[in-house]
Amino acid sequence: MSSLALTLPSPSLVSVRSTKLGRSFSNGGRNWSGLTKLSEKSKSRRSYGLCCRAELSELAPVASAAYGVLLLGGGLFAYSKSGSKGSLFGGLTGSALMASAYFLTKSPETRVLGDTIGLGAAFLFSSVFGFRLASTRKPVPAGPLLLLSIGMLSFFVMVYMHDSLPPISIPDPLPLP
Repeated sequence: MSSLALTLPSPSLVSVRSTKLGRSFSNGGRNWSGLTKLSEKSKSRRSYGLCCRAELSELAPVASAAYGVLLLGGGLFAYSKSGSKGSLFGGLTGSALMASAYFLTKSPETRVLGDTIGLGAAFLFSSVFGFRLASTRKPVPAGPLLLLSIGMLSFFVMVYMHDSLPPISIPDPLPLP
């Protein structure tokens, strides 16, 4: 049996993550996914269909854009139904913050700043919807929006930690016999 080997230039800063099929190596924005043994692929007949191999930092712009659109749509909907200027202002503010987070997370130089803005906006809206749920005791609309905001808050915490922590240094692999 032969195994698949990946050689990286020396000295290199890479991050290694374990996946279902083996290890994923990331170096300077380039991702390599490989099997630890070539025979592992043939053992499994199960097809997983579409497989997403994106990292969290690659998903942050899409998540911030989707969250911003949902906040804007919710603010416009609340304004059209009940004339709530506070909901309109909140929706416009949330979409503006998420738009800035979207554009900042697209660039590697400003990615951490975009993650911070997204994290702050998600924290702001989590607290606003939490206070609204506690004061009105009505689960709709504050309950689902609170769950969405907490989900986005946890996502942006993970993305911020992923982008702000330095990569680990791995020594060159030993040659195979």
